[in-house]
Amino acid sequence: MAQTFFWIIIFLVIFDFLFSKTLTLLNLKRMVPELPDELKGIYDHDKYKRSLEYQKENIKFSFISDTFITVIFLVVLFTGVFGKLDEAVRNITSNPYIQTLLFFAIIGFALDILTLPFQWYDTFVIEEKFGFNKTTVKTFITDKLKGWLISLILGGAVLLFIQWAYFKTGEYFIWIVLGGLAVIMVFMAMFYTSLIVPLFNKLKPLEDGELKTAIEKFASKTGFKLDNIYVIDGSKRSTKANAYFSGLGPKKKIILYDTLINDLSTEEIVAVLAHEVGHYKRKHIYKGLLLSLFQMFVMIALLKLALSNPDLSYALGAKQPSFHMGLLAFALLYSPVSFILDLITNVFSRKFEYEADSFAKTYYSGQKLIDALIKLSVKSLSNLRPHPLYVFFNYSHPTLLQRMEKLKE
Repeated sequence: MAQTFFWIIIFLVIFDFLFSKTLTLLNLKRMVPELPDELKGIYDHDKYKRSLEYQKENIKFSFISDTFITVIFLVVLFTGVFGKLDEAVRNITSNPYIQTLLFFAIIGFALDILTLPFQWYDTFVIEEKFGFNKTTVKTFITDKLKGWLISLILGGAVLLFIQWAYFKTGEYFIWIVLGGLAVIMVFMAMFYTSLIVPLFNKLKPLEDGELKTAIEKFASKTGFKLDNIYVIDGSKRSTKANAYFSGLGPKKKIILYDTLINDLSTEEIVAVLAHEVGHYKRKHIYKGLLLSLFQMFVMIALLKLALSNPDLSYALGAKQPSFHMGLLAFALLYSPVSFILDLITNVFSRKFEYEADSFAKTYYSGQKLIDALIKLSVKSLSNLRPHPLYVFFNYSHPTLLQRMEKLKE
């Protein structure tokens, strides 16, 4: 049975690579050299040509990087590297909790180091070439070190909690892990901007002025209690702009990228924020949490079944079953389930985006939101004509043209 699981894992790795590249090729074939009629008035000829160059360069880069990672992973599987690593951590310590931490820390660090040249090239060559990159070498290195530390602390804590629950809680494993992860998820939703974001960016309250007055006027009109509007120094890393809603209940915050303030007019920024407030008013935050809880329940229930099967550990080359080897094998075999759940999530997410757009149109201005979306899309050289299948499988947001059509109805 272990051999069967091994070949299933190999099949899934190869299928995932081929499927993703097939969708990418469909996107590539949709890119025509002449400016399509539906994009006239959005892109001019020169900007459209620049967008094609950017998209094609990213496609070529992703093909090379994904092929490299897939080949490395297949070599690791066929040569039994995971089994050898399992033996190595067992020789270091007999404590199963420390074994788990060491095992996944080594895998995570090795993967990040292997892909570091690709991360560097993406930031300092492609993004630089098209005028997006503002990241310095110092920022890149410090971001990497901080990311490793956070992953070690938070990821390690979650791993040890799940392992403890598996060993100690018996038949209550699913509900205890689900409850624990739910608490962590809610905590992060409430305090991520306060605790994690300041480690990477500076947040400052939006200064008094025309923009703040316009935002407060809109918030008052819609009955949205708004105490915290912050500006984040997104220009520290990229010229691309964004805005997002963070927190729950009294901890909610609106975060504006400084690049957004520079690129859009006051009315366009308020329209973007009206969309974000729409997510809150339509209770998308809480619906998203419930959807995440459902996904976690499915994952934990299947994880319990997987950990009780020693053949999963043997499939990866282990000489004796262990929590960390079983967990890794489960993660690899879980991809079809994750694929289906992600499809469902994307369907709901796109529906939520339409509803938030509708809120912005009803309570502020659909046209100003369209103007803002066009500016943001054009500046980021977005692919505005992705293949419908690519959208269905990968997009959590509707395309710009789809959103414009709905907003103009």
